[in-house]
Amino acid sequence: MAKPSFSTPLGMVDILPEETPSWRALEQIIHEEAAKFNFQEIRTPILEPTELIRRGVGQLTDIVTKEIFAFKKGDTHYVLRPELTAPVVRSYVQHHLDQRGGIQKLYYIGPMFRAERPQKGRQRQFHQFGLEVIGSADPVADIETIAFMMRVYQRIGIKNFTLKLNSVGDPESRERYKQVLRDYLEPKRSQLSELSQQRLDKNPMRILDSKEPEDQKFIAKAPTIQDYLNEDSSIHFEQVKCGLESLDIAFEIDPHLVRGMDYYTRTAFELSSPILGSQDALAGGGRYDLLVEEIGGKPTPAVGFAAGMERLLIACEKLNVSLAKKSALDIYIVSLGEDARNWALSILPELRTHSLSASMDYTGKSMRAQMKEANRELSRFTLIVGENELSTGTFILRNMTESNEVAISASEIVSNVLAYKKS
Repeated sequence: MAKPSFSTPLGMVDILPEETPSWRALEQIIHEEAAKFNFQEIRTPILEPTELIRRGVGQLTDIVTKEIFAFKKGDTHYVLRPELTAPVVRSYVQHHLDQRGGIQKLYYIGPMFRAERPQKGRQRQFHQFGLEVIGSADPVADIETIAFMMRVYQRIGIKNFTLKLNSVGDPESRERYKQVLRDYLEPKRSQLSELSQQRLDKNPMRILDSKEPEDQKFIAKAPTIQDYLNEDSSIHFEQVKCGLESLDIAFEIDPHLVRGMDYYTRTAFELSSPILGSQDALAGGGRYDLLVEEIGGKPTPAVGFAAGMERLLIACEKLNVSLAKKSALDIYIVSLGEDARNWALSILPELRTHSLSASMDYTGKSMRAQMKEANRELSRFTLIVGENELSTGTFILRNMTESNEVAISASEIVSNVLAYKKS
């Protein structure tokens, strides 16, 4: 009978031990920068009601029409969350977070799921970090959101990127622009892609987000929303631009940037890098003043962004930016014989109590093999323990970095290693 063979589902990958240090380092940077900006972490379930995503993300978005993992349990329809803005807003409404007082400044890190064609940096299970500022219509909230996003990339050391900026207007401006855009595209309907033809009737602005080749020539010559913003939207956009300039955050205006969700209003932005190839987006977001009300809350302004962690790590790799090095082990105990192994096992808890990382052989290897293992683990010290050391109470502590050794008692092990680490 053949042995069973299992592998990860299509578009889902294991993050292996040699990769996790970079992930942990990235997560630590996000946590540290969020604390500096006074954001609080929020965690929501992997599963969400299908209707939440349909209402929150938009019926005609690619995510809803083609990319959600949806299933039914009993009479309830669920999806694996494809993004986190709608779930965070759902949590805000459900738990009445507005009653906590003040603006809710929330950030998250976690996995998302989209049933799209897998490619490098674009898996079916992927990870994002992001934040939401809920309760402020002030341009300062937009500026701080973008500043946080930029700060993470600057802290990591990624510089080869472009911040694209646009305003998609308030509802009044959008409706006026939609009609102008519809009038422009209607004579060209038969030449548009099939999906854009569907969007033309319900939300022509989504055509501007199309990646289909047949749509590009029409998008390039389309009228821009900048010419149809009302006074309030124009003022808001000018204040955002001025605020970014005051922080020395460079940007370029992209009049066709609408992002991929239906919930955006006014500010929309995207961070892209040519090192990622055709799928060049690192992060993106914008203002969504209608979403809280759309999913059952009071009318509440909000702004946020999301960033792909896999894409960020790919950018680091291509730019030779190292987020983390393999952590060195403080001490590896080389034990010779059963009594020595028992002694080594008994002293490990004491070493770890003093915040020293410590390990030993688990399989009864030879002394030479254990020393090789200590080198592989980049151990700073090895402690050699055999019958003679146990009988005399004197042990050999070898400094693997400086290639010297000292004979010490058991009570001196911790102090010697700690003294070296502090020097």
